[in-house]
Amino acid sequence: MKTYHCRSSIITIARLISIVCLVVFNPVIGADADPAKIDDNSAAALPIHITADNLSVDRTTNTAEFSGHVVAGQGDTQIKADRLKIHYVENASTQNTSSEEALEKIIASGNVEIKFDNRLAVTNEAVYITGEKVLILTGPETKITSGKDTISGEKITYYRQDGRVQVESGQQKRVEVTIFSSENGLN
Repeated sequence: MKTYHCRSSIITIARLISIVCLVVFNPVIGADADPAKIDDNSAAALPIHITADNLSVDRTTNTAEFSGHVVAGQGDTQIKADRLKIHYVENASTQNTSSEEALEKIIASGNVEIKFDNRLAVTNEAVYITGEKVLILTGPETKITSGKDTISGEKITYYRQDGRVQVESGQQKRVEVTIFSSENGLN
């Protein structure tokens, strides 16, 4: 592993972190949000804090990976995972590139918890594909909870573009939904 001590590497890492936070903490996982009303500048005004045991940036594969007790937060949104890996576009830090164009994919793995609004998503792995604006949660214990309402399955796919959600069963678990009529539902 190569360690960089130059200013350009620090700027690259800082830019990657800010891009990740703009993409991840905007309504990627907030089903109430209207994609047409997303304003990256308002999200950028909130402080972003990421802690981890390690950070590794590999310019040859265009990846940055936080590992060990990763906690990323902005406002009321928080992601916890064993690992958070970012696949980014080469030279995105020096080009005038939007946050969605600079990132290809974000992968959170191992004991993933995503808290947002009044929801909690728990899964083994969360993958966000930026070009398609799709969040995929996978694992036998994948569940989203909102108040007392829950939805679970082995794979939950959220299509950010139009707000669709698809839940699939697998070998170990069938789709299960519990909705209390007095609650607002999962929305």
